[in-house]
Amino acid sequence: MQALRYFVSFPLCLLRSGGAAILAGLLGVKSRRGGVYDRAGRLFGKRLCDFNGVRVVVEGRERLRDDRPCVYVANHVSFIDIWALLRELPGTVRFVFKKELLEVPIFGRALVSAGHIRIDRQNRAAAFAAYDAAAATIRAGTSAVVFAEGTRSRDGKLQPFKKGPFVLALAAQVPVVPIGISGSYELMPPGARYPRRGTVTLRVGPELSTAGLVHEDREQLAARAHEVMRGLVLP
Repeated sequence: MQALRYFVSFPLCLLRSGGAAILAGLLGVKSRRGGVYDRAGRLFGKRLCDFNGVRVVVEGRERLRDDRPCVYVANHVSFIDIWALLRELPGTVRFVFKKELLEVPIFGRALVSAGHIRIDRQNRAAAFAAYDAAAATIRAGTSAVVFAEGTRSRDGKLQPFKKGPFVLALAAQVPVVPIGISGSYELMPPGARYPRRGTVTLRVGPELSTAGLVHEDREQLAARAHEVMRGLVLP
């Protein structure tokens, strides 16, 4: 029954929310706070969680501010992570995603239409250009979500962080807000065909200021964020 629920709910949610984003993009609808792209992402996450029995608990919600942009840095252990973050993060939020997701029917096109940030990690020059453009978008009021490990952890354990998310935060001169995700690996680890019912916990850590820091401080900032994250995923 759980498998059937997922295989029915995922395409329906994708068609409804992704289709709305794609149509808005084709019509030239501009992104605005609380607009169609924000609603489409939030409803996609909420509906998938609700239909599949995934409960999301947020610890430290008071640290999720929507009065200024930031770079949310999260660990990544499951596809469910995306649903939970889309559902709970306030304000206008866009994900940094790898270009391979463009090959996913409807989903890839919806990401582009909604203004999520595409990064080609195989092309260093293109990646840095994308980060520069993303930094300008963040300064204009859009928060970014980056999975700092670069891909899903195969064993559920915290992996080393890539430097890109911190280059982005430094370029935009906005705070880094760590979010530790627990529980999603047990519900839908990499390779699983459908999720189990259960609870996912998002633990929001204290923001890390980038004020006065420069590009050369990226490794130190990444190390600080990794230390905070260890405490969030292993309470």
